[in-house]
Amino acid sequence: MDMNFSAEESAFRESVRAFLKEDLPHALAAKVRDGKRLDKRDYLTWHAVLNARGWLAWHWPVEHGGTGWTPVQKHIFDEECIAAGAPRIVPFGLNMLGPVLIKFGTEAQKRTYLPRILNDQDWWCQGYSEPGAGSDLASLKTRAVRDGDHYIVNGQKTWTTLGHFADKMFCLVKTDTQVKPQEGISFLLIDMDSPGITVRPIVTLEGEHEINEVFLEDVRVPAANLVGEENKGWTYAKYLLTHERTGIAGVAFSLQSLDHLKQVARDQKSDGRPLAENPLFAARVAQVEIDLMAMATLNLRTLCAAAAGTAPGLESSMLKIKGTMIRQEITDLLRRAIGPYALPFVPEAFDEGYNEAPIGPDYAMPLARQYFNMRKLSIYGGSNEIQRNIVAKQMLRL
Repeated sequence: MDMNFSAEESAFRESVRAFLKEDLPHALAAKVRDGKRLDKRDYLTWHAVLNARGWLAWHWPVEHGGTGWTPVQKHIFDEECIAAGAPRIVPFGLNMLGPVLIKFGTEAQKRTYLPRILNDQDWWCQGYSEPGAGSDLASLKTRAVRDGDHYIVNGQKTWTTLGHFADKMFCLVKTDTQVKPQEGISFLLIDMDSPGITVRPIVTLEGEHEINEVFLEDVRVPAANLVGEENKGWTYAKYLLTHERTGIAGVAFSLQSLDHLKQVARDQKSDGRPLAENPLFAARVAQVEIDLMAMATLNLRTLCAAAAGTAPGLESSMLKIKGTMIRQEITDLLRRAIGPYALPFVPEAFDEGYNEAPIGPDYAMPLARQYFNMRKLSIYGGSNEIQRNIVAKQMLRL
């Protein structure tokens, strides 16, 4: 997808490419490209490489260890990392909690936690959703009762991504049940090794253990771990979710996946001719590319607003809706493009060291797993139905 970049921006792109060529471990990039499972060590390795260069918290203010990049530079960096096969940056500490602490945290919390996020001394997970509170997050039931210098927390969280890797969890809890739901929520930082915490795995549709359920039974949390004011957590939660939803849009991922789709469509045949020449298939590819171009423009506008100090608002909901639809459409087209080769699904093939010959093209095996995994995108981070309601109420006054 062509965009016009200044000479300075083009030079920045070349510097990013040179860095990736030199410092991105080749074995790690190969695992990403081949669709292999990544473990905690893989993510930490890449985080350490970026942190050593000063490029890990590229969206934080400079005074807290950020880069000071422009929105276009952030876009270029994201695009080049994905094109090079770099692992994703685990977002929970860097992209979610970090901005909340920078804006709402105490000076002590900033001094304590921000450096530890950068140095990967803490791996954070997100304690938002519950069995009866997903997109309707304000109905959460996990309770925190003040007991001297501590809170006593009881409840359950679910869909906790990479919670089995985590040292700490930022968590929404009820601290006042006598007011309307949004006004009685607080934002706590909880050590995952605290007595009373149990983490149980949830295996998702594609057979992976990525998410978990977390049980909290009489967990003692220091009151100093309260972020902001008691009962004001809904404000901080919404601020965090706008950053999360913007990230879920995954513009750079979609750009890379679209290029892959076009290559697959050129390789695969339909009635003896490249699938790319099939008018119905080509029309769907063209439509998703048009949608992606429009979304990329909105994404850059949103990044520009964020750089000026404005948190994403309705734009984050719009990006989340359209971005997830685009990513799901691309994985659907990839699955359709390889036809029956998308059917074989051997879980062991995604482990490092699996050497059996693939069924069909080398790229076929991961596509079925990716297709199933992408089904969740339109649900988590606030379902697309809820996001449409937000847009209708706030923008259209419906």
